[in-house]
Amino acid sequence: MRNALLLLLSAVTPSHGFYLPGVNPQSFAEGDVVKLKVNKMTSHKTLLPVDYYRLPFCQPPGGPKMDHENLGEFLAGDRIESSPYRLAMKVDMYCEQLCITNLGRGEMKGVSPNKMVRAIRKNYHNNWIVDNIPAGSKIEDDTTTTTRYWQGFPVGFIDSNTKKAYVHNHVNIEIQYHAVETDPTKGRIVRFTVEPFSIKHEFEASVDDDDDAPVDEDGNAGTMKPFKVADILNPIESCNPKSGNKEHTKFDMVYGRGTEPQEAAGRVLFTYDVIWTENKELHWASRWDIYLSMDNAIPARVHWLSIANSLVIVVVLSAMIAAILVRNLRRDFSRYNRLASDEEKAEDLEEFGWKLVHADVFRPPSFSPLLLSVACGTGAQLLCMAVLTILFSAMGFLSPANRGALIMAQLLLYVLMGVVAGFVAARFYKTFKGKSWQKATAATAFGFPGVTFGLFLIMNIVALSQGSSDAVPVTTMIVLLVLWFGISTPLVFFGAYFGYKQDAIEFPVNTSSIPHQIPDQLWFMGIPFTLLVGGILPFGACFVELYFIMASVWMDQYYYVFAILFMVFLILIVTCAEITVLFNYFQLCGENYHWWWRSFCCAGSTGLYVFFYSFAYFKQLEANQLATYVLYFGYMALVSFGLFLLTGFVGVSTCLWFNKTIYGSIKID
Repeated sequence: MRNALLLLLSAVTPSHGFYLPGVNPQSFAEGDVVKLKVNKMTSHKTLLPVDYYRLPFCQPPGGPKMDHENLGEFLAGDRIESSPYRLAMKVDMYCEQLCITNLGRGEMKGVSPNKMVRAIRKNYHNNWIVDNIPAGSKIEDDTTTTTRYWQGFPVGFIDSNTKKAYVHNHVNIEIQYHAVETDPTKGRIVRFTVEPFSIKHEFEASVDDDDDAPVDEDGNAGTMKPFKVADILNPIESCNPKSGNKEHTKFDMVYGRGTEPQEAAGRVLFTYDVIWTENKELHWASRWDIYLSMDNAIPARVHWLSIANSLVIVVVLSAMIAAILVRNLRRDFSRYNRLASDEEKAEDLEEFGWKLVHADVFRPPSFSPLLLSVACGTGAQLLCMAVLTILFSAMGFLSPANRGALIMAQLLLYVLMGVVAGFVAARFYKTFKGKSWQKATAATAFGFPGVTFGLFLIMNIVALSQGSSDAVPVTTMIVLLVLWFGISTPLVFFGAYFGYKQDAIEFPVNTSSIPHQIPDQLWFMGIPFTLLVGGILPFGACFVELYFIMASVWMDQYYYVFAILFMVFLILIVTCAEITVLFNYFQLCGENYHWWWRSFCCAGSTGLYVFFYSFAYFKQLEANQLATYVLYFGYMALVSFGLFLLTGFVGVSTCLWFNKTIYGSIKID
């Protein structure tokens, strides 16, 4: 119990540096090879990640090799590959030459720019990895130094004066390590930052073929001696072999003496420095803290303010329900259950209120009972998946250090919860006296997954047409189909089998054969007003955390306060339940017994607000491509639809419990 509590606290306050489960520390002795891997390049101008080697960067001897990836990494668009950068533990390197590559023709009017220029103008960023931690970006100018631990470092920049694109062809790879307490001769990497520079090297090539470089059995450069591919004619101090003092590349050295930046065109020499520094204060278990907190870019109090905002909404709504429902229901129970006196019988007073529809309130929905059953089954499946995923995440098992773990957990839990979908859909459909149980079960098994897979296939074609790494390979598609047809579908039928074996849901009152005539309703009890008001309070309870979640999805930021997210999610569920019960009571008092679909849509309208909010959020992404619009709004529509089903099921199940309770508490003549 204590360990679980510590894991929960580490999710709320990741700065405490608690050990992340499933990640084992790796120790390096001096001189051991440390692999630098490259991942997809990302941009929030396009939202389309692309493979690193799609641009003419230097490649390792024998070509890049794909790192072992799981299904979650593929679905997230990660493409982790080897790189030609040679790193050895505690071995500094000074202006090491990497390769000479031709970036293509320069920028000219009327001529399409080369790939590198297009990537720079679209603000693409590199995402490198050393010992499973991503690179932070260190950017300097004349007065300040800024280090950021999300979104990688830029491929290049656009000069404000010339308006031309310049490539970062030199990087300072700065790595901090901490000595292992049990073996001081070894160290563990605790920090990784990259400082990019643009240096116009004037050079003469000395090696025509980079493949002539010595390699070892693993395909890595077989020596840590300086690797030379060119003679630099205008070397800066760190690149000058005749310089007596070994000095790493610095900002003043590059830009302080009139050195020109390198245009993203023509033959370019790529170089790099490696700087090792011991950090005695930072331990391995705490190395992810600065990423998860994003170097305190977003104060923790913002999340607590989100909780406070949500609690205020819940308290106000609960007070409204207590003031309206409890008082009115107590009065109604007293009136309905009071034995009529002889005088009242003589007067033959007419009853009014929700008791008048007792013979119709549990009548099956007039519009498509099958569709409502399927929607409730799918909503129950999504609700169970969401609760379990957030719980596992809050306990630390789905940390960002386990790449792809979060998506894998969501996918597998959704598949396994197919048994819940089948059971719930079957119980509702049997209660609605449905006859086509095969059709209902098949619709549950293939309905929402079919919509999801169809939309995902369209998004995949769009990503493929843009050359994005978001495009999922055919083999991954086959795996998804196997999970769907081989595991999820049988589980839905398995759950439906037990659902149909159960008795139909029992109601406290009988349903008449002749429907009660519904009187004219007040304007505020119409469906448009219900949808407008029903979702605004639940959305208001969660929109602050929603902003951070969308930033992690679309802006490549980290999100790891899952304990707070779990509390906000519970508040969302409670708010949906309360607002739906309130509208349900008003509806029954108006003698309108068509509450099944109304309660589903009332709570489900939260998903509509999320979709509308996505339009406002899209403005800060600076996207201007048609493919970006299709991908963004396609996926946001899918997410909003899933939330609509989830919250809709909460609304129906809560109103069902409420109606059974109140009608079971009165005497029916």
